Amino acid sequence: MPGFNVPVMTLRYSGLFDFDGLYAAVISWAKHYGYKWHEQSYKHKVPNPRGAEQELDWTIENKVTDYILFRITFTIHSWEQTEMEVDVDGKRKPLTNAKIYMIIRGTVEYDWQKRFGGSKLAQKLGKWYAGAVQKKELEGIYHDQLYYRIQNLHSILKKYFDLQTQKYAYKGYLGEQ
Repeated sequence: MPGFNVPVMTLRYSGLFDFDGLYAAVISWAKHYGYKWHEQSYKHKVPNPRGAEQELDWTIENKVTDYILFRITFTIHSWEQTEMEVDVDGKRKPLTNAKIYMIIRGTVEYDWQKRFGGSKLAQKLGKWYAGAVQKKELEGIYHDQLYYRIQNLHSILKKYFDLQTQKYAYKGYLGEQ
């Protein structure tokens, strides 16, 4: 069954940050909204004099209904990555100094259980169901919901990297804080 792809969002950062804190922020957000988190791949390249390079692929999924699945994928690439200890409020804290590039993609997947995936008749019924019966609900509720959830996550990540002001333009849109 076809789905709907939310516009891709990116984030670039260069400087000091807590890599473990980044993991924790995404996992915490995912748990809060009922998503399951999977690390699809992790590549760590041998460090050169400028630092290590890492490539990560994460997927978080939420089975919203028996028919709708939200999937958010992260493609993360960091390079010139070095670990250092920094004094924060009198305590030594390990931080990462790196350049990082994140790509966040969201998909509303229809018929994730493949109920309309068998015969040609079942596939036609599935297209009819998505187009005629569910169209308003899919476009008016689920597409927007995933879009604004990813906006919220993107905003949290930008705050984490201190890349934006403390205001969130769509705060409260879905009745959330």
